[in-house]
Amino acid sequence: MQQDEEKIDEFVQKFVSGADIVFGIRTSRDSDVLLKKYTALGFYKFMNLMGVDIIKNHADYRLLSNRAIGILKQYNESNLFLRALIVQMGFKQEKVYFDVKERELGHSKYPLRKMLSFAWNGITSFSIVPLRMVSVLGMALFLLSVFYGMYVFYIKVFTDKAIDGWASMVIFMCFFSGIQLLSLGVIGEYIGKIYIESKKRPRYSLQEYIEG
Repeated sequence: MQQDEEKIDEFVQKFVSGADIVFGIRTSRDSDVLLKKYTALGFYKFMNLMGVDIIKNHADYRLLSNRAIGILKQYNESNLFLRALIVQMGFKQEKVYFDVKERELGHSKYPLRKMLSFAWNGITSFSIVPLRMVSVLGMALFLLSVFYGMYVFYIKVFTDKAIDGWASMVIFMCFFSGIQLLSLGVIGEYIGKIYIESKKRPRYSLQEYIEG
């Protein structure tokens, strides 16, 4: 009962006014211990950095209309990351802000280990940024190997500082390392698209039918 139950009337008012989805959002995290507070804030920033559309300080305190629940049932994936999934559904959305009460009984069900697992689940469910990072890293290393190869070629041809076998070994090592990472990045792009397609998420949501 840390969520403010007195705000339920405001949830209902937003719903009656036409909102299909009403998010409950914490006004602050002052009631959290320092570790919980800063790891949670870091979680939202990291999720946004990874391209996941998520509402800061929104947990699982929300109201959904029957129409929104009907659309939610069309998502057949096993690992539902609801905090991003419901934002993605569309419909008219509203927010209710509330203060979190002090915990009177029990303890948090989200220690650091579970928070990290939760964040990883969200990233892998909604973002292929990690795969693209491998692709970018591969391209960067490939270009670096090209420039470094030119430098090694210069040392070999125009100076007498080169050691026998050094130039060929360094050039080949840099070149093929870059090629490997670049190839993994390209494969990752295709795997990412296959992964997204395999979820078979609805492309759109129908808010109402108009009979002609």
